[in-house]
Amino acid sequence: MVLLSLSWCLGAALTLVCGSSWPQGNSALAPENEVPLRPTTWLPEGKITSVTLPKGKTRRLYFTLKKKASAMSVTVSPCDLPIEWSLAARTLKDKPFKSLQWSTKKSMPEVWWRGPGTEEKIHSFTGNTVDTYSGPSHPRASIYILRLRSRQQNTKATVHLHEGLGPSGIFPLLPSDSKIHTLGVGMTSVTLSWAPSTSVTGFTHAEDNYGYCVLVNAQQNYPSLCAAQESMRKEKDQNRDKTERSRRVTVWPMLKEWWWQQKDAFPEAQSPPSSLADEYADLQCVCEGTESVCTVSELLPDTAYYINVFVIDKLNGTSAAYKGAFARTHEEARLAITPLKEGELRWVTFQDGGSNSEQFFSFRPQGWQQRGLLTLQSCGGGEKIKVTVSSKGQVLTSQSVGADLVHIWLQGGPSYLIHLERGGTTTEQLPSPKDQALLGSLMSSVKMQISSAYHRRGIPSLPPTLQIKSFNRLRGCNSVTLAWMGTEERSLYCVYSRKLGSREVESGRASALTAPCLGPESRSDTERVLCKYFQELNPRRAVTTAVIGGLEPGMAYVFDVYLMRRWGIPIKYASKMVKTRNEC
Repeated sequence: MVLLSLSWCLGAALTLVCGSSWPQGNSALAPENEVPLRPTTWLPEGKITSVTLPKGKTRRLYFTLKKKASAMSVTVSPCDLPIEWSLAARTLKDKPFKSLQWSTKKSMPEVWWRGPGTEEKIHSFTGNTVDTYSGPSHPRASIYILRLRSRQQNTKATVHLHEGLGPSGIFPLLPSDSKIHTLGVGMTSVTLSWAPSTSVTGFTHAEDNYGYCVLVNAQQNYPSLCAAQESMRKEKDQNRDKTERSRRVTVWPMLKEWWWQQKDAFPEAQSPPSSLADEYADLQCVCEGTESVCTVSELLPDTAYYINVFVIDKLNGTSAAYKGAFARTHEEARLAITPLKEGELRWVTFQDGGSNSEQFFSFRPQGWQQRGLLTLQSCGGGEKIKVTVSSKGQVLTSQSVGADLVHIWLQGGPSYLIHLERGGTTTEQLPSPKDQALLGSLMSSVKMQISSAYHRRGIPSLPPTLQIKSFNRLRGCNSVTLAWMGTEERSLYCVYSRKLGSREVESGRASALTAPCLGPESRSDTERVLCKYFQELNPRRAVTTAVIGGLEPGMAYVFDVYLMRRWGIPIKYASKMVKTRNEC
């Protein structure tokens, strides 16, 4: 009994030691209610296996080769961090007893682990680039063990096993010269070229299965597409956290941090795998296909950029990375910026007949409040003029300027940059040929005034309507009575009158000669017939009248009313044509 007890204790101790030293898997050797500590993970042949690597923990993958397989290749693709991986062959000293039965293949490693044997390391690698071991199969190997480990932080990798000689065909091949060549560098663009992939050149319909992707960013070169993807995710998470903390939105991003190039002309059946399309759905796409030359545009001047080119196998969802390149865009030419004086009324004329003319102005407000009121009005009729105001490198507003007066309230900036850009015309609003001839150079001009004297928050109040009304009952042979709406602010209103000839009345030139952008400065002093101050705190009752005398019987007159202010462009009411009576 003592010997039996001692034997049982020694057997139990050996079982515990062996069980704690070697991983266990589900097998027929263990009872059905025994749960293994480390389930066996088998590496399938010909498939891409994704492996999650917790920090500091070693992951093991096991595989065996067919008897006819004389060679093999194992490809490990780290994602975004360096990893350590090694390949070893374990040889069992004695074959398992034939009496041992197992129901599944997962129980086989347990037999080899428990039995005595030797292990020989075949290959090892440390880094963040794709690495492949290719070589003959081990003549005496019972099982192969692939160990992967990440020391820095949690990451992931993919593993592919191929049995036999030659490439597996699941990964796109890189040419012998995998460098990216820079053909030209501009101020906002870079032209690149690279040697075609041998997978693309050796395939009959390469555009159906392969495509090139160009990734440009200002941070670093990426060893793989997965690394670029993870970096983009982290950047998005950081930006989202910053936005939630500050509740501020960055306006007018001049550069998309990522520039993505795919063949957007592919039919849906030929597009990249859905996983790639989903991951990069928010990136800009440009059509290049399988061409090995492209131009990256919309970059910032005088900025360093890292460039990566990936060749994509769209059927297998794999990729291969060319060697990263580096380029720096040229410095931007200094802009011709014209300073604006306080309260200065300026006509901005675009002499160039092209559609991309632009001019720049600067303004530094007076006083510690750093406020200003910018007023603009286009004299181009159907001409599209775009104004963009920025301060400290951030855009405050960007809008179109037409015949209607535009007020832009500026606040909080020590100085402001005003960018005026001519963008073309709209046929719906183009003046008639007669009006164009009369307006002359005003067809491509903008009227602009800026002042820091206006300290009220927001834009100034405007009259509810700019129409002038005449009273037929009060119309005489030598006088007419006019009425117009004012505002609750004290302002000066001036009335101008001009007698029309019979030809002008018939041809309808009166409207062209009194265009909205033409202010009092364009009128003769002899045409001014009345100026008066007016103010009414109740906007509904802000109506003022004026009796204009000294007129000739039976004649047509055009009357114009201007709202004069010490800041901003004068507001012109719609011209009113009134004919005096012939007989009274």
